[in-house]
Amino acid sequence: MLEGFSPEAVSEVRKRLDHVRTSGVRILFAVESGSRAWGFPSPDSDYDCRFVYVRPVEHHLKLNADRDVIEFPIEGEIDTGGWDLRKALLLALKGNATIVEWVKSPHVYEERNGFRERFSDLLDRIVDPHLVARHYLGLLKRYDFVFTDDGVKLKKLFYALRPAFSLKFMEEHGFGELPPMNLQLLMQNVRIPGELSDLIAVMIAEKSITREMGTGKAPAAVSRFLIEARDHYGKILEAFSLPERALAAERHAAAERFYIDEIKAHYLQPSA
Repeated sequence: MLEGFSPEAVSEVRKRLDHVRTSGVRILFAVESGSRAWGFPSPDSDYDCRFVYVRPVEHHLKLNADRDVIEFPIEGEIDTGGWDLRKALLLALKGNATIVEWVKSPHVYEERNGFRERFSDLLDRIVDPHLVARHYLGLLKRYDFVFTDDGVKLKKLFYALRPAFSLKFMEEHGFGELPPMNLQLLMQNVRIPGELSDLIAVMIAEKSITREMGTGKAPAAVSRFLIEARDHYGKILEAFSLPERALAAERHAAAERFYIDEIKAHYLQPSA
């Protein structure tokens, strides 16, 4: 599951996860996110470990709530952080695709009791694809400075390409299916001109062997694709409406039941 990863980096990540557990926190799963999971790593890419956790019952029985994130300082190439399950669920209900991607990551540091499968099943029921599409459009617009800037870091192009292809995947599936997180897999499952596909494949190959791609201007075909995607999906998503109140309440209730059941399972059952 962690093939090709630095043993020293994996060891350091696991030390941090062990440290998290010293306060009684239960880690439900820990995965690799970022460029290694997105399918376009460089030799010097960071190790971006992300995890989801639950706190002991007594942490919930007080007025001042604990922070809903656990973060470590970035040291060298190691970047580690996690979300409380409550935060993950609330963001999923709002259409934040990050947690959906973590669940799909092919690189797993650890997992508790098949949690990812249970969580994935829940996310299929509570995540509104239309809201997720808005999330990806927001990501695409966040990086729109790379479309025409002559001095942009070329690796930033990939951060724009992935949400653009995610939106294209969702459109071609009637905005009823969530996209893969891997860029190459996205490209394999959408209709794109062969020359654009070949160009991006070359860029990915170059990134995989180059420690720093440097700065420059985006290739014309890539820039054109990104601009057209931004404008096209911006218009399409304007017509999307928020989910009906009853459906939103149903999804929220399902997420809440899941959260309570997980707390009980990990802290109140003798077999936990």
